[in-house]
Amino acid sequence: MKKYIKSLAAAAMLLLALSISQPEAQAAQMVRMGSTGSDVTYIQSVLKKLGYFPAETTGYYGPVTSNTVKQFQQDFGLEMTGEIGPKTSRLINDIEMMAHVVYGESRGEVYHGQVAVAAVILNRVESNDFPDTVYDVIFQRNAFTAVNDGQYNLKPDYNAFHAVKDALLGWDPTYGSVYYYNPKLATDQWIFTRTVTKQIGNHHFAY
Repeated sequence: MKKYIKSLAAAAMLLLALSISQPEAQAAQMVRMGSTGSDVTYIQSVLKKLGYFPAETTGYYGPVTSNTVKQFQQDFGLEMTGEIGPKTSRLINDIEMMAHVVYGESRGEVYHGQVAVAAVILNRVESNDFPDTVYDVIFQRNAFTAVNDGQYNLKPDYNAFHAVKDALLGWDPTYGSVYYYNPKLATDQWIFTRTVTKQIGNHHFAY
């Protein structure tokens, strides 16, 4: 998790550096009280799926959205500004990407099996053997079947979003695993050489 937090900070610094030379980009990166449009609707929809936003999406960033964002920031250890800056934006995007993987790879599995898939993504971010960001882990070549076969593009349900939230808040049912597979479907014999830490539903989790 420490490595993930560092990656959030690094991304925020990069975005800030870019915004110094591109004022118009900075405006697009900040969403705050009074903002309107599709960016606000997207933020509200993700926060709603996570159980934060208590109403229907409106596309207007008013006091309800600001207070919701503050609660979200507090829960995830971010500065409680009530605004969407680079770090908060990055986290929201990471959550949605992870939810797509969780749903594509493990819908139909028991809930803690879905949390486990999310935890594997975070464990890879933490590992020196994998890329440093959620995006790069997910889109690493042949890393996830759902990305290869298009199931990543399915619309995640509420369970997928909550599974990601629980993993980000520290629940790891896999005991640090960085791989998982279905032994009935796996065709690469290499995966069977990994040490299994846990079986949850149809998946074996391993390192």
